[in-house]
Amino acid sequence: MKLVRTAAEMRRLCRTARVGGARLGLVPTMGALHEGHLSLVRAARKSSDMVAASIFVNPTQFGPSEDFSKYPRNLENDSALLEQEGVDLVFAPSAEEMYSEGAVTWVVVEGLSDRLCGSSRPGHFRGVTTVVSKLFHIIEPDAAYFGQKDAAQVAIIRRMVRDLNMPVAIGVCPIVREPDGLAMSSRNAYLSPDERKSALVLNRSLTELRKVFDTGERGSAKLIATAKHEFASESAVRLDYLEIVDPDTLESEPHVAKRVLVAVAAVVGKTRLIDNILLEP
Repeated sequence: MKLVRTAAEMRRLCRTARVGGARLGLVPTMGALHEGHLSLVRAARKSSDMVAASIFVNPTQFGPSEDFSKYPRNLENDSALLEQEGVDLVFAPSAEEMYSEGAVTWVVVEGLSDRLCGSSRPGHFRGVTTVVSKLFHIIEPDAAYFGQKDAAQVAIIRRMVRDLNMPVAIGVCPIVREPDGLAMSSRNAYLSPDERKSALVLNRSLTELRKVFDTGERGSAKLIATAKHEFASESAVRLDYLEIVDPDTLESEPHVAKRVLVAVAAVVGKTRLIDNILLEP
């Protein structure tokens, strides 16, 4: 496995591989790797001749009061995990390498970027789409792999790829959960033992909503009310949103007449967490 620090070297190595006919898969990450990330690597390995992963804590997707400075960073440990999974190239650039001084160019997916997390985190998805676009231009992968936990991000990146005619297939892998149901996240490390227990309300709310859905209820308002009821007993948790939306457009669906995404975000203590499920009538 080779660790690469510059865009020029990464571009050269990836183009050399592609000239040789290799199919290249990319797993973009911000590091602090867990089993969810590694599941993406394994998916990439199954359908690629060469696998690249990026480790870059992207400053442009963090708001001024968010956790950029304390976001967990451990390149040595992350690199060891990726090497064990058979990753060929790890791209770990500096912020200065990815964003030239005075850069003013952004990639924005209008409309979608203002929904779900984009509503409460202005500018977040602009940072995501800009950095992912940069990675696609540098690495030129045949396919890139993302987790279903970041469902809004997936919808926005798919739309960006379609609108800009990027020759990249987007693979989406299922949410990986802890044994008690908590969706794996690098931010789970912030939680105290008590907060960790309270955080289970996210998955519990989705589970209760699905139970009511399975009885035949299709009205979004009733389904959402059922899920929100679970948060009433968790004083350490502040609900940000709980919505039922179209998984491609992220627009609200008042009635579940087709496949929908149920997405939830909440702040547990000082830690913001997200989760979701898909429902199919």
